[in-house]
Amino acid sequence: MCSNCIAYDKGCFDVFGVVLTDLLMVLVLKDTLEKRGALGQIKARIRAEVFNALDDQSVPRPALSHENLLINELIREYLDYNKYKYTASVLTSEAGQPEVPLDREFLAKELNIVEDTSGKSVPLLYGVLSHFLRGGKAESTQNTLPSVSLLNYPEQNLGKLPAERN
Repeated sequence: MCSNCIAYDKGCFDVFGVVLTDLLMVLVLKDTLEKRGALGQIKARIRAEVFNALDDQSVPRPALSHENLLINELIREYLDYNKYKYTASVLTSEAGQPEVPLDREFLAKELNIVEDTSGKSVPLLYGVLSHFLRGGKAESTQNTLPSVSLLNYPEQNLGKLPAERN
């Protein structure tokens, strides 16, 4: 029997070789999942499931105000557009949002948003942000929003799918 082995009834078992092989397999699997973009999704799914398991359904949630409903819908539309489906599912569950999203036209009407045809390909939240970053004035926000964009997000990216963006 060698120094790295454990004896068992059929001979010698190389403990370090098995551990190193398993470790190498885990590292290769992790790298492959990261390259495919699946590892982040798996981690998000696990977080969502842990949240659902820990969520105490016996404690009643406060009533969802009209304003919070609209804000959450803007956020959900943004999350869905960017394919953050597990994050969106946690938001829906934790906030007490209806499972079925509000109709986009209804949401735009409630927020007094007038869209052109090019704006309908991106979430409403992008349009709201773009309005204020381009100098849109609203009395209640004109002193709190930056006069120069803090985001380096080119306009040409807004209409593209997440995988096609710079």
